[in-house]
Amino acid sequence: MSRKWKRTRGVIAMPDINREKVCFVIVKARELQSEKEGLESDASKPGDDKFVGAMSEEAYAAIRAELAAFIDAMDEDEQSELIALAWIGRGEFTVEEWTTAVAEARRRRGRLASEYLLESPLLASHLEYGLAEFGESCEGRAADRR
Repeated sequence: MSRKWKRTRGVIAMPDINREKVCFVIVKARELQSEKEGLESDASKPGDDKFVGAMSEEAYAAIRAELAAFIDAMDEDEQSELIALAWIGRGEFTVEEWTTAVAEARRRRGRLASEYLLESPLLASHLEYGLAEFGESCEGRAADRR
């Protein structure tokens, strides 16, 4: 069942999706994103030139597998809401269209939610922007601290 949103002081309040879970996904997706983007050489040492990543393929695969398992362990409602939140974050829907976005995410279920979400190289940013649209963030949350 889709969760309803409500207005609080002119801002649409975040639906009941578990923010801690969303923040965990953001943190892990950010780790994957930073590894894919690589690190720029700062020319401070010749050995640093063309250095593009510090994470081994095994470590990258392990983090990706951990994130996929985490998303796959969510119930269908949470997965649909996570997808809808990412869509809101990338501008496909507005917060006022939350119910429609969740319904569309449910309708499109044909494969694992983790496969779909992890195809997006900007997943962390999309989720952060989605949270921001609801006036929320991961700032100060346990999942955001290392």
